[in-house]
Amino acid sequence: MPTMIARLVHISPLAWRPVALLVLLCVAFMPSLDVSAQEGVATVRLDGRALFRIGPTEELEARPRARQIERQLAAVLETPQGITRARITPAETEGGGLQISVAGRPLLLVAPADAEANGQPIDRLAREWAAVIDQALVTAVKRRESDRGRFVTSVQSSVETAFARLLESAINIIPRILAALLVLLLFWGMATAVRALMRKLVSRLANDLTVENLVRQVSYYAVWLIGLIVAASAFGLEPGTLATGLGLTSLALGFALKDILSNFVSGLLILTLRPFQLGDQIIIGETEGSVERIELRATQIRTYDGRRVLVPNAETFTSRVTNNTAAPVRRGKVVCTLGYGIDIEATSRLMRDAAQRTSGVLSTPEASVRLADLGETHLVFDVQFWCDSRRSDFVATASEVRKSLVAALRAAQIALPDQARQNVVLHTPHT
Repeated sequence: MPTMIARLVHISPLAWRPVALLVLLCVAFMPSLDVSAQEGVATVRLDGRALFRIGPTEELEARPRARQIERQLAAVLETPQGITRARITPAETEGGGLQISVAGRPLLLVAPADAEANGQPIDRLAREWAAVIDQALVTAVKRRESDRGRFVTSVQSSVETAFARLLESAINIIPRILAALLVLLLFWGMATAVRALMRKLVSRLANDLTVENLVRQVSYYAVWLIGLIVAASAFGLEPGTLATGLGLTSLALGFALKDILSNFVSGLLILTLRPFQLGDQIIIGETEGSVERIELRATQIRTYDGRRVLVPNAETFTSRVTNNTAAPVRRGKVVCTLGYGIDIEATSRLMRDAAQRTSGVLSTPEASVRLADLGETHLVFDVQFWCDSRRSDFVATASEVRKSLVAALRAAQIALPDQARQNVVLHTPHT
């Protein structure tokens, strides 16, 4: 689904990775969002119907305070015969306020902060809330006059309360989600622009593809990291709460993201230390090919048969890497086997000259011939030469050297070994 949406708005699927990370953060820290929501206001309900909205006090946040009032109202309804009109009395607290009680049971304290939040005198606000409570209790008692009515009311109120709270949460969260997505979209554009700008600047200053790749990726993901922090803040995650949550879950995240972090750090080290560059031909384990891209997660290699291989940076950094093109020239070797009946010195000069004259062989260092081994039926020569280090030139040059050697040896009438020839020894049985 994200890939299809990305195509519609011309956004690369890679750009959805930060969005997915933000979603994971929001899910992981949903309790933190609840706490921040409790710092606002909450709705007091009876049988699923809203009565009034209250804020926090010094002792309780808004949501626990509303739930406490709802539990008190439910307790009052357990004895409907004893319900009386709500009474308003001065509260016996240091902060002052008015206490609303029904049937001798205290329901809620109307604090000065409530009056200030509602913009009216505290006594007037207390009378309004008391009238609302009286009316709600009368309606609730009528709905519970029979066992059937009590059952239906209980089920209906539970469903209505659940949907009402869900709607309240949606009203609070959906604007935050939209704000976070807008922030991510903005920072996606900024990250793309910064990456393009860094590409132009580095190409003019350094003219090094590896340095350009390092600067582009670090700047791109740095902007995305800032965007994630801003988007998380727009969603409602406080930086302090986010840092605390990350600290508490750092051990679990460390185990879960161990390989990702290892590849990320290894990618930074590879791009910084530069054991190889873009375009180099390297060997990592059983993989051999040209380096096409060095990302923060993996190194992309194009093998000589056209396949693309992604090698994790942790494996690349800790494995033995052979860089065939670290130097511009490379020494090649062709093994040649000849019989014992030849003139070794003259044949060696002949093979050296033939290799030196081959197209693609460098004049310096010069080609050389070494007698490598004395076999049972033949001599083994190593014909060494120097050529361009790239595999295409190296393989082509080695092939041409073999052709030149065969042609030169045939022209000098030096017999080449025949593997099909067999020496047959006749054994005479003893009598």
